[in-house]
Amino acid sequence: MTARAVLIAAQSGRALAAAARRAGYSPFVADLFGDADTRALAAGYRRVSGRLGAGPGTRGVEAALSSLAAEAGAPVGLVLGSGFEGAPGLMRRLAKRFRLLGAAPEAVSALKDPAGFASLCARLSIPHPEIALAPVPDPEAWLMKRRGASGGGHIRPAGPGRLPAGAYLQRRVPGRPRSLNALVDGRTIAVLAVTEQWTAPGPGRPFRYAGAAGPAALPPAVQQAAERALAGLTVATGLRGLVSADLLVDGEAWWLLEINPRPGATLDVLDRGPVPLFAAHLAAAGGRLPEHRSVLPGAAATEILYADHEISAVPFLDWPDWTMDRPPAGSRVEAGAPICTVLAEGADAGAARRAVAMRAAELRARLEGTTDTALAFASRRSMLDGVSRDPLSRVEEG
Repeated sequence: MTARAVLIAAQSGRALAAAARRAGYSPFVADLFGDADTRALAAGYRRVSGRLGAGPGTRGVEAALSSLAAEAGAPVGLVLGSGFEGAPGLMRRLAKRFRLLGAAPEAVSALKDPAGFASLCARLSIPHPEIALAPVPDPEAWLMKRRGASGGGHIRPAGPGRLPAGAYLQRRVPGRPRSLNALVDGRTIAVLAVTEQWTAPGPGRPFRYAGAAGPAALPPAVQQAAERALAGLTVATGLRGLVSADLLVDGEAWWLLEINPRPGATLDVLDRGPVPLFAAHLAAAGGRLPEHRSVLPGAAATEILYADHEISAVPFLDWPDWTMDRPPAGSRVEAGAPICTVLAEGADAGAARRAVAMRAAELRARLEGTTDTALAFASRRSMLDGVSRDPLSRVEEG
């Protein structure tokens, strides 16, 4: 039986391609990086231009998907990953040409408009940090974010003066980052797991996303309230597919930061049960929640390794099977850009985080041993303090 073809477009399409393969689909992928494992997983591949956190360029991705669709023959539809939240117009054009298997452009637009989302949260009595669209008298109490961006690299401490185009302010609130991952069908939700996230601060990017681990725990009252919030937003926007709600949790207090209306950076952590999560995403996108829920075996964590300095040519390396998003040998990695992603498992989220830190350190040592001694590699090991290829062209949650 020939595998059914599916189109995938994202900043990095590897995780979606792997999930599609696991579910019996043949992925045709367009993304920014062309990593070696992405190309190996893809039945067809096109690399497109774009910026990390801002997504693929409009003309490039439309042309790439048209070419891939012709190559695939009759794909079942198009799954969008990260990078399209800030481009509802592009999503609408793609929806006219392909069957979108996920959130509709209208739902994404409603959830990613800062003022509209804040108003919607207020109407549904969902705790959400105050936002501002103009300079404030106390900028030290605020963060500046970019509308529709992802990966956390766009978040900065607010300063005085006018806001850049596309930027808005969000008041600082305390808490640890958590994410409620669920399948939604426009009416109801099916919670999959809670995950915890941490950051890898870099020059000018104090909130850059590093990794995630799960399943993790929330205080019962917080989890129940967060589930009600996601259910309310699902009904209000008609949201469908595999999604996540990013939270900050401080004891029994919590705030909803944003909704990620697509499969995100926790896909590798979550897609380990007997039921392939990609198939469940497609079912939910079609308006039907799967009857059976996957029970995850233990816990898992992923962490991104970032380059401290430019790597002029990635060395030939026998990559461990617990590495993903592997850059092709000879490719150039800019300072501050991701090198690859590391995966580890454990009995619980804490054990998985410790294991992924050890593997990251091991890989970093191997990389240092095969490159110029002047090169250094950074991967934040935040479990020690309990916190939490071109950085402008690669990964809040990605």
